[in-house]
Amino acid sequence: MAIQLGPNQYGKAENRLVRVYRDTDRHQIRDLNVSSALRGRFAEAHIAGDQGDVLPTDTQKNTVFAFAKEKGVEAIEDFALTLGDHFIARCPGADGARIEIDEYSWDRIAVDGLPHDHSFVRSGGGVRTTVVNIDGVGPDRRAHVVSGIKDLVLLKTTGSEFHGFFKDKYTTLEPTNDRIMATSLVARWRYNPTGAAGEGTVNWDKTFDSIRSILLRQFAVVHSYALQQTLYSMGRAVLEQHRDVAEIRFSAPNKHHFLYDLDRFGLDNPGEVFIAADRPYGLIEAAVERDDAPEAGRAWHGIPGFC
Repeated sequence: MAIQLGPNQYGKAENRLVRVYRDTDRHQIRDLNVSSALRGRFAEAHIAGDQGDVLPTDTQKNTVFAFAKEKGVEAIEDFALTLGDHFIARCPGADGARIEIDEYSWDRIAVDGLPHDHSFVRSGGGVRTTVVNIDGVGPDRRAHVVSGIKDLVLLKTTGSEFHGFFKDKYTTLEPTNDRIMATSLVARWRYNPTGAAGEGTVNWDKTFDSIRSILLRQFAVVHSYALQQTLYSMGRAVLEQHRDVAEIRFSAPNKHHFLYDLDRFGLDNPGEVFIAADRPYGLIEAAVERDDAPEAGRAWHGIPGFC
């Protein structure tokens, strides 16, 4: 029986970086969680303990913070592409890099009706994400960008039904024509390779804002017969309006709200008081894609939580 080393990667996870811009009295902040991972020719490090081709994870950490000063932090996709290319070029054993960044948004605190110059409150509108996978350098370089949003908590108090489902002897769920529908949405979209190679063909910030708005609008206006239907309508609307997106994937827990029984207290409850169930929960996952979308390659490498 032969034993050999399988796929492997290493890096520095969850570097909590806050970049403050003080160019004027009105400060700007970028709040990031950056993880790096390198893959390539690292067999000797695993088998013999030879670290000659290994760029230490501590160095990767230091680079993240140094680049925040030297190169600045604009769109997280650009920052990830810059880091990935640097690590592949700098590390002797690296053939590829994976950079994952979460960005936490902050709103200015209003004082006497005006946004304050240097005081902020954390926004609750979801966490922006990107995962960049890069292989190679020069003409053979291949880059993939998967951006998205997570922890986007959505709820509608009506406009949602669920009935006509298959039943067997263990089915106890009652059909409904009016229910609360809620989820903590994870949505990630893969850009076409022309937008992932770093030529500046995609306005990352503008596209993110647009896609987030599309997702919110579709959730609100589509009369839902199932969370699956809602997700498909959201994904279809994104692809219709953004040709630079090849596919979008969703992971959506169904955050159940059950009407609380108040009859035993002599109280009427016409859809007003609910218990928000923590678990178990339904988990709906789906991908909406173009039939002519380019091959994903390593785009989804290391991104868990999708079918």
